Amino acid sequence: MFPTYFQLGFEHITDLNGYDHMLFLLALCGAYVYSSWKKILILVTAFTIGHSVTLALAVLNIIPVNIAWIEFLIPLTIVATAVKNIVIQIEKGTIVTYFMALAFGLIHGMGFSNYLRSLLGDELIMPLLAFNVGIEVGQLLVVAAIFLIQFTLIKAISVKHKTWKLSVSLVAGGISLLLAAQRIPF
Repeated sequence: MFPTYFQLGFEHITDLNGYDHMLFLLALCGAYVYSSWKKILILVTAFTIGHSVTLALAVLNIIPVNIAWIEFLIPLTIVATAVKNIVIQIEKGTIVTYFMALAFGLIHGMGFSNYLRSLLGDELIMPLLAFNVGIEVGQLLVVAAIFLIQFTLIKAISVKHKTWKLSVSLVAGGISLLLAAQRIPF
């Protein structure tokens, strides 16, 4: 059971058809350089904690989920992260940034709850744990790939970090703005 739900969580993050999570991670990592891996690890974990909490609450029917609003809000979290990167010109690992990642994780967690609820049987704890561990491992893999690309561009062709941050923020924010426009729930 654990491997099945672990794989489901891992694929939830790494599936190219669900690229909104990758865009969020790209925007989240955009403000940081690869040598700040500890800060980004905390941010990604804060996101996973938020994701895990609302996913569990939604699966257990403790909180209501309006999927149309969640699907609209998810790309807006990416836009907000991208705008933060552009407006704040220095790398920040402040408590506000960590709470922002946690809060955005809360929103993202509700997005998958209906599907996961349909897969779960009577046992909830182990599948939810396995799913969320799979998400964390998948996110760390995506983050490693982002930082490998960043490292290569900065070292190989001397891209400035400021240019990297602006570029990935504009790409992630722009695509997400289009997604949000397509998902307006009214």
